[in-house]
Amino acid sequence: MAHGGFQRVRVYMDANATTPLLPEVVEAMHPYWIEHFGNASSIHMEGQRARTAIDRARETMAGFFNCHDAEVVFNSGGTEGDNTALFGLLRPGDHLITTSIEHSAVLQAAHRLAERGAEVTFVDPLPSGLIDPEAVRNALRPNTRLISVMLANNETGVLQPVQEIGKIAAEAGAFFHIDAVQGAGKVPFDMRQFGCHLLSISAHKMHGPKGVGAMFVRRGTPVESLLVGGSHERRRRAGTENVAGIVGLAKAAELAMQSLEDGTMDRVAALRDRLEREILKMPGTGLNGAGEDGMPVPRAANTTNIWFDQLEGEALVIALDLKGVAVSGGSACHSGATEPSHVLLAMGLNKNRARASLRFSLLKTATEADVDHVLRVVPEAVEHLRAISPVAAGTLG
Repeated sequence: MAHGGFQRVRVYMDANATTPLLPEVVEAMHPYWIEHFGNASSIHMEGQRARTAIDRARETMAGFFNCHDAEVVFNSGGTEGDNTALFGLLRPGDHLITTSIEHSAVLQAAHRLAERGAEVTFVDPLPSGLIDPEAVRNALRPNTRLISVMLANNETGVLQPVQEIGKIAAEAGAFFHIDAVQGAGKVPFDMRQFGCHLLSISAHKMHGPKGVGAMFVRRGTPVESLLVGGSHERRRRAGTENVAGIVGLAKAAELAMQSLEDGTMDRVAALRDRLEREILKMPGTGLNGAGEDGMPVPRAANTTNIWFDQLEGEALVIALDLKGVAVSGGSACHSGATEPSHVLLAMGLNKNRARASLRFSLLKTATEADVDHVLRVVPEAVEHLRAISPVAAGTLG
């Protein structure tokens, strides 16, 4: 953006909050806003064009999930998918196992189910952010009906051992749901290997449009629809289909599959590693998501979460924003919240360190120049804030 004769650089490193539409996605969606506006439930030509577009998108998503076309259900995004899995399967007296580091779409649903008479166990992570499969096994009860564990944590990027947990669920005869919103497009999907019955994703986390998502629902899974009305989505999700959004999701998924195959995500991981390595050379910093040996545990390719001692993370987010860098202090769903991250607290960080943590999450279009700019401005911002911080002066303890 030109300002006062200077070109102002903006670098966006908050991809886990949302991502911009790729041009190819906009191009794919455009006809379904204007020319092909029909209702996919109508039998005339306009309606059937819309139906054909949805059928093609469903085929693409079946390839993305590695499942049958009939196991793909389109919806409004990750929150609806997570809510559908929990509210659609659990009744009073049923037992749910989930974790204390889930997204609020799962955590709040779990708390509401507990209020309605369901039993809920929240499994805490190891200090690395990993969920120990044996802790899930130890939480099993005779009435355990559902296990819900995320694939990639939205704040740390830590990849959870879902295949092992899926085997535990199968042995126990429990259903298994994966919130894969942050893993979509960053990790190859294979529903059979995951061993899940339900999995939810959201388009806007992988360069698709906001307000649309999809679920994998394994055939025979008796999940009840949250929305009732028409017979849309084989009676599994009522409501006139968002044709343009569904087409955009499918195009984003197609591009994501290409990115996993052509080395794009490996390039993003290398950029993330360079960014992380250089920032961690600064004194008073550390990585959230490291094992006992100090090395990172498996994470989504684009994400790192770093603490900066003697700082308030919110102040650093604002300082970096003024210097042209967009990052996050945690989940976008909690922006403006004064409480520190529930994820970092569950991992064992104290409140000060949790509040002093920032998440850097790179777009798949990130460049070396983006990283160069961030590495220029982060030390400046940190040094300035530490010089004026009451935390550094010891007044906040």
